[in-house]
Amino acid sequence: MNWDHLQVFLAVARHGQMLEASRKLGLNHATVARRIESLEAALGAPLFHRRPNGSALTDAGENLVPTAERVEAEIVAAAARLSAMEAEPSGTVRIGVPDGLGNLFLARELGLLATRYANLVIELVPLPRSFSLSRREADLAIGLDRPAHGRLILSKLTDYTLGLYAGQAYLQHAGHVESEEDLAGHAAVIGVDDYAYASALDYMTFLQGKTRSVFRCAGAVGQLEAVRAGAGIGILHDFAASDCPDLVRVLPHIVFERTYWLLSHPDSHEVRRVSACREFIMRRVREERGRFLPRDASNYATP
Repeated sequence: MNWDHLQVFLAVARHGQMLEASRKLGLNHATVARRIESLEAALGAPLFHRRPNGSALTDAGENLVPTAERVEAEIVAAAARLSAMEAEPSGTVRIGVPDGLGNLFLARELGLLATRYANLVIELVPLPRSFSLSRREADLAIGLDRPAHGRLILSKLTDYTLGLYAGQAYLQHAGHVESEEDLAGHAAVIGVDDYAYASALDYMTFLQGKTRSVFRCAGAVGQLEAVRAGAGIGILHDFAASDCPDLVRVLPHIVFERTYWLLSHPDSHEVRRVSACREFIMRRVREERGRFLPRDASNYATP
């Protein structure tokens, strides 16, 4: 069975369209269609239902997917063994992360890693509501909830804390906060419920109903900037707020502790470029542990 044909088959199966598969593979549409037709001729069965809006798997196609993925896994594993012999990592590594960690910590760190290796391309992308390492949508991912199932290699990256913050200028204008009851006279900056893709983001409900008004912003970076601009009091990552001298910790006894989980796929876990990024991330987070856990959270109230 021709691997080139199987590779095209998997791309079409995963994306549901020959045009999108051709873009991902860097092939023209005619080549993709021709390889699918050749594979169908070799197997003696149609693999897709051709429809105006895409291509849906037939029963034969559904049955072929597990076999094609096993072949893919063997090829990836073989490439990993060969790449392990290389002096330095090369190729592209896509890393999916929550926007707070990605934009406020890893963008800087991984940017520096990329400068070390001329042939290594790092793609740092925001973590969507759902993603699949097995479908190669990412090579590494950092999640907020521990996965309950799936064929993944899971490592605890770090615990981290968040707290209540406000801008100095805002507090001078709106008044300081000495107790939770004082929040009633203040504005709040919180997330958008529809974009809360993980249960670990439930801390944003803490301010709801406690303040006189609310500004909602979906991203952690946007919330940070809104709080710095004086839009109100927000719950921010301690590791990010520590870089902002214009922010003041409000009600410091209130601490939200959460965990980052590092995920990789068994078939690509030891690929040189992937392992280099994984080991770098784990080392830098470990070295900066004091920023992620600036206080002993066990001594504080965790709502």
